[in-house]
Amino acid sequence: MTQRKMRPRKETDAARHYDTRGVLSEIVDAPVEFALDEALRESILAGKRARRLQNVTIKLDPAHVHALRKIATKRSIPYQTLIRQWLAAGIRSELKLVG
Repeated sequence: MTQRKMRPRKETDAARHYDTRGVLSEIVDAPVEFALDEALRESILAGKRARRLQNVTIKLDPAHVHALRKIATKRSIPYQTLIRQWLAAGIRSELKLVG
């Protein structure tokens, strides 16, 4: 039996696949299981986490960064603090929806 060489899939193959078949049939609208250690969940919801911060790199649209800086300036806080506040509020909101 001869062995066939497999050619690496290219990004264009995936793009062509979704261009011809679409992705809507692959989307599943079902609840997603998400769990945190109960102590961690409670401390996040109560806002009692230690203030050790971890650096994270994220790419943002320059217009969003500009808007963030303007909003933060209006609130008299650094824009990174504003981002952390919004992330924390979003996390609390999601956790309350789950449980």
